[in-house]
Amino acid sequence: MSKVTPGRYTAQMEGSFVVFIIGFRINKLWAVHKWLPVMNSMSPMLQELYRNKELGFIDGTFHVSWRGLTLIQYWRSFEQLEHYARHGANHLSAWRRFNQAVGTGGDVGIFHETYLVQEGQYECLYNNMPRFGLARAGAHVPATGRRETAGRRLGRDNEPAVPTPPNRMSR
Repeated sequence: MSKVTPGRYTAQMEGSFVVFIIGFRINKLWAVHKWLPVMNSMSPMLQELYRNKELGFIDGTFHVSWRGLTLIQYWRSFEQLEHYARHGANHLSAWRRFNQAVGTGGDVGIFHETYLVQEGQYECLYNNMPRFGLARAGAHVPATGRRETAGRRLGRDNEPAVPTPPNRMSR
């Protein structure tokens, strides 16, 4: 389990980046022979990406539910993400296996969403959380002063609706 960092934090990223959300959904629970290979194909891809930082992958976070798995990924650029999708050995073989075994049969659903984020066009807040999401991919910085409110984190000028409590360690 990750260590909780008491207080209010935000993330800071240098330059533009890509948020890529990918996952699968189990549509027929009894079709284990269809969805288990999809689930098992994620780990080799992530290992490949973490080992080869030059591919442009920054970091990723898993979210598991009883119906499937979602992975939020952070990439340096869309071009690097697309290059991996089209040329990454582990991804191409998993894609081919999925199309052959599942295709459009309906037993397993897959999805992805891609967001191109321009520098300074994002905001996030982590309060009493482990380093998570974008703060794990980038810098984890205190949400104070110019970073205290969502509007301020987006470069606007506003006052907090509710004052930020002092940073206290729990007892």
